[in-house]
Amino acid sequence: MPIYVYKFTDTGETIEVHQAFTDDALTEYPHPSDGAVRAVKKVFQPVGVTFKGGGFYKTDSRGGSSSTTPSTGTTAASDTSSTATPAAAPATPSPSATPSSTPSSTPSTPA
Repeated sequence: MPIYVYKFTDTGETIEVHQAFTDDALTEYPHPSDGAVRAVKKVFQPVGVTFKGGGFYKTDSRGGSSSTTPSTGTTAASDTSSTATPAAAPATPSPSATPSSTPSSTPSTPA
């Protein structure tokens, strides 16, 4: 059974209560020191789950199709086009190639 944390609204003290998932949240509970029934409020705690390793992000399990590129942001679109262009163009030009025969879509880097 899970443990839930409740806080007494008048004193601010917290208690831990074992409850089933199907039980309703408590609104009153006997105080441990004097046994008087007092109003309580449920305290929400962060979940203690840690994901380690690869495969937990939406981009980890996807292929290189065009549907994975985000539709917003100019940086992501320009990064995709700049990474796809060098793969289509040869890495080193042949000796017979002239500067005018290189494709104009190839990004140039300033020296």
